[in-house]
This record gives sequence, structure tokens and C-alpha cells, in this order.
Amino acid sequence: MNNDKWLIRNGQFIVNAPETSVVKGCMMIENGRITYIGESLPEGEEETPFIDGKGLLFMPGLVNTHGHAAMSLLRGYGDDLALQVWLQEKMWPMEAKFTSNDVYWGSSLSVLEMLKGGTTTFLDMYDHMDQVARVVQESGIRASLMRGAIGLCSEEEQAFKLAEAVQFAKEWNGQADGRITTMLSPHAPYTCPPAFIEKFVQASYDLDLPLHTHMSETAAEVQQNVDSYGLRPVAHLEKLGFFDRPSLVAHAVHLTDEEIAVLASHQVGVSHNPGSNLKLASGVARVNDLLKAGVTVSLGTDGPASNNNLDMFEEMRLAALIHKGVSGDPTAVPAAEALRMGTEYGARSIFLNDTGTLAAGNKADFIALDIDQPHFLPYSDLISHVIYSASAKDVAHVWVDGIQVVKNGESLTMDEERIKSEAQAAFEGLLAR
Repeated sequence: MNNDKWLIRNGQFIVNAPETSVVKGCMMIENGRITYIGESLPEGEEETPFIDGKGLLFMPGLVNTHGHAAMSLLRGYGDDLALQVWLQEKMWPMEAKFTSNDVYWGSSLSVLEMLKGGTTTFLDMYDHMDQVARVVQESGIRASLMRGAIGLCSEEEQAFKLAEAVQFAKEWNGQADGRITTMLSPHAPYTCPPAFIEKFVQASYDLDLPLHTHMSETAAEVQQNVDSYGLRPVAHLEKLGFFDRPSLVAHAVHLTDEEIAVLASHQVGVSHNPGSNLKLASGVARVNDLLKAGVTVSLGTDGPASNNNLDMFEEMRLAALIHKGVSGDPTAVPAAEALRMGTEYGARSIFLNDTGTLAAGNKADFIALDIDQPHFLPYSDLISHVIYSASAKDVAHVWVDGIQVVKNGESLTMDEERIKSEAQAAFEGLLAR
């Protein structure tokens, strides 16, 4: 239903204010925004077009705050390896063969998976980003996009990459009816010389755009930073002025108490990627301590080659489970907090202030779960069920900007059969090159 004004009646809605709870009743959408949530039908709206929400649980769309969508073409190619071996011997040689066509179909495959699994916003850091932006434009999803730049190359190539990153950020920010926002992204402190990072910081000032990078993902990476620059990554990036800009770091697994305090003082967000970090044996981030310090911690899947799926329900569940296990504290990251990490905190961490929660005035980015299934019963605590029982396969319907993009589990905006065929062909083409 894409009318300018419409209602959901007889539904159950997860809201976050004043605390996370379930409201039974109605939600009104008008011109792509939520204008009302409440138990009763607003006065005078009896004739407004509506859908029946019976048997459905409505919640904010999930926000995936770190990934590399085109890497879906490398899903299953080089598993069960250490990060540096995986990168240097498997990923980087194959990625060097990627064409813009490969990026288009790999990103299409990922966006199709994300939308069908209830993710309405994602962050992507990669190359050939105009192709990713094209997929966003066509599919109806929301995204924060950036050209990721590795600086282990000549100064001429660095200059080219920086110019490309700046050009993309300028051209695409605010495109696709405002669904695309952009950031600037040097790949990581250990893959980018200090002067290269400083140029991205300056570009961030020039364009008034945020920054994103990988940071402190592995103990080896932290040690490499100390060996190369005499500083751990947090102090190194702070010295380079990175944290003086609005910024989000991915992973942040290996942190000291002092480093957590530095991130909190600069209001740096952290994208926690539990599935990828476990699979690559990178470690378990100190999420409980980060949250207690006031750091905004969101969730990301990382690329589909290191996860290997894009199921944000799985990331929320892992976030709720592993921090209990490693801390010995069963109250660590309760279900409601894990839900916020996957929705509200995700939107906040990529600087979107009008999505991530179901609230009047916010953009109508939301999903509906089919809860008329055995694993949702009894209806004792639906928020708990979302975290501990649900999966991406429970998503029935998806809306972005009030426009339905998935209905009864089927994409309304993407040609699923063609995408699957083209993605398989692209992978076979990479192997043959």
C-alpha cells in the first residue's frame, strides 16, 4: 500500500519510548512518515485505507552499520582462516579482479537478502560505489555509502583513490529521494599511512561529512600499529584528528579502559560485528563496558564472505548471548538493549536522526514479522522472542519511506531470479579470470 495516507489496524508495535514495549492498536503513515501510534483509531480516520495487522508484529527496520555488500560473490570462498591469511591470500587477489558489473550483481544479491530479512538501512564501504548506489536507488533500501580506500600503494594511486572517494561522497549524498547519505572512509590505520588518513580527515571537514574506518579488529593489527607508529590504533587516530570529526569505527574488539574512555569522550560510535569477529577468531568486543561508558554501539554483519549471511536477527541474538557468556553476567546486553543496537543505535551511529524507531515524525522504515508460528508462542514476551527466537526468515513485509518493498516474503522492487542467476555467473567469471 503506497497511498499518501494509510493505516495499520489491529497490529502490535514495538516502540522505544519511554522504554521498549509493545503497543497494541494502530499506526498511521502519511507521505512516508509515521504520524501516529496508539491503542485507538485516531478520530475521523474511519475511512482511511488500512491493512489488517492481525498475526503480525511491527518493529523498526534493522540497521546494518558495517559491511561490504559486493563480497557476497565471495561467500564460502576461503573460510576457516585467520584474518590476515583470509585477506591477503583469498579476498584481496579475488577482489582485484572485480569489475563494476561484479560489484553491481554482488551488491544486488546482498540488498535482496537484506531487504527480505528485514534490514531497511545498511552501510557499505567498497569500490565501484556508483554501482552500489545504483542498486540502492533501484531497490528502495536506505544506505550510508562510501568509497573505502586502502593506502598501501603509490602516492599517485592514493591521490586517485582520495579524489574518487570525495567525488562519490559529493555526487551521491542526498540522492535516491534522500535515501542515500555518504561518508568518507580510509580502510584502516594499518592499511593507510598517517598522511593519507589526515587527507580524509581534511576532506571530512571540507564536505562536512562523517568518517568511518576499521579499527582494532585483531590483536595482531593493534601490535602492528604499535610497531609501525609507536601508538595503539585509538591513540593513533586521535592524534591524526580522526575523532575530532563525527565518526564510526568498525569492530573495536581490542580496547583498553583508557581507549573506551577516549571513544566515549569524542562520541565515537562502534559497529559491533559479533558473527564476523567470532568466525575470524578476532575476539569478543567489550560491548558491555562500551555501553556503560556511554558509547553508541550498533550492529553490523560485516561482508557476506566473513559471516556468511546478512541476518541481523542473528547479530542481535549473538550480541545478547556472547556477552553473557564471556562476562558470566546473565543480565549483560538484555533483549531490549540488543534490539536497540540493531535499530535505534544503528541509525544514530550513522547519523540518521529520523529513523531507527517507530515514533510519530520518523520516517516509515519498518518491518512486520509473522508471529503466528510455533517458535513465537506463547506470547509471553514478544521483545524477548524477537531476540532469542526470531530469524530473518520470519520477516513477512518491509516498508522504506512508507513504500512497501517486500510483501509476503517476496521482493517487490528487485528481480530475484535474475539476480541469483547473474550473481552465480559473476562468481564463475571471477574463477575463470
